[in-house]
Formats: sequence, C-alpha cells, structure tokens
Amino acid sequence: MDITFDLAQTSVREVNQYLHHNLVDNASQVTIINSDGAHNIAIGLNTPVDIEIIGHTGYYAASMNKLANVTITGNVGTGVAENMMSGRVHVKGFASVSAGASAHGGLLIIDGNAGLRCGISLKGGDIIVGGNVGSFSAFMAQAGRIVVCGDAGEALGDSLYEAIIYVRGNIKSLGADAQIEPMSETDYQAVGELLDKADLPYHPKEFKRVASAKQLYHWNADAKQEY
Repeated sequence: MDITFDLAQTSVREVNQYLHHNLVDNASQVTIINSDGAHNIAIGLNTPVDIEIIGHTGYYAASMNKLANVTITGNVGTGVAENMMSGRVHVKGFASVSAGASAHGGLLIIDGNAGLRCGISLKGGDIIVGGNVGSFSAFMAQAGRIVVCGDAGEALGDSLYEAIIYVRGNIKSLGADAQIEPMSETDYQAVGELLDKADLPYHPKEFKRVASAKQLYHWNADAKQEY
C-alpha cells in the first residue's frame, strides 16, 4: 500500500512516529510532500521501505538510516544521511555541510554539489557526489569510499585513515597526511561500479585516488606538529 503525507497538514513528529512504528504492516511506498525545509524528516528508519520526499529539507534528513531507500527531490541542509548504517539515500539536488557524516554503511548519492566536510569521520559508507565538494571533505574519514565527479576544495582528506577518495576534477589542496596515489585495476572497477549505481556517465580512468600516507598513525614528537 502506498501512503502520502502532507507536511502542510501533518507534523514531522507524526510522520516519523508512523515511519518508526507502523510501516511493517501498512506501507511499502511512502511519499512526503510540502517538506518546505523542515528538519529531521525520515530519521532513524529501520525498515526496507521506499520513501520519496518531494521538496527541500532542513537538517539531518534521512539520518541514522537503516535499510530504507530514501529519495529527496530537492536540496538538503546539514547532515543528510548522517550516521547512516545501511540502505540508500539519493539527493536530487545540492547538499549543505557534513553530508554523510559518520556513516557506517549504505550509499549516499548527491546529484549536485556538497558543502564543507562532506563525509567527515566516514566509517564505512559510500558517498557519490555528482558535482563538487567543499573544504575539509573526508576529514578523519576512517573507512568507506567517496567519489567526487567535480572539484574538491581545500584540505581534502585531512587526517585521513583507511577511507579512499576518488576525484575526477581539480583538488584545491590536500589535507595533512593525504596523498595522491596511482589507480589500480581494483580502483577502476570500484569507481565503475559506484558510478553505475548513481547512473553517472563518467569513465573510471578520469579519476585519481587520494589515500592516507599513514604518517599520522603513530605520534612523532620530533615532528613538532609539522606534517
């Protein structure tokens, strides 16, 4: 059964209450209209349901997602798909700061640009950005993959751990301990598979790989904070 919620008539609290407690028996497709920049829409989901949000959203849309497939046909505010565990979140617009922050799993697709700190503290999810990412993206990213089809801002991958970043465009600067490395056949395959998931037309060989130089794994007192 398909269900539609109109946020001009129903509160976000009521919608989330329904999504948390009544989905299993009542709906496989949920549409939310007139989102009008509201915060915390469709957060903490734990059911394999398709949700479409028509309009712009505010903070933390589809955050803490598990299993659900969420499509947002608009722009999103801070922290979309923050702390996502699994499932898929697709933003058919632009994303503000900290998109996909601390995501442990799942897939976040952003058709447009993403702001500052995209993928900060990433812990295992995949993020695909069709446009550019802002400064300090992938800061302290521990695991997972980020594909940037446009340009990257300053300090990309600062204090990077085991996450890998693939960038098609220009990189304004790399952060501490991040370095460009040769692409392997495994990298080309991984990028190709991720681009296919996002239905993006680029060729994997257009991308370069950014990974950790692993100089920050152990404290070096002699470095005097110079890395």
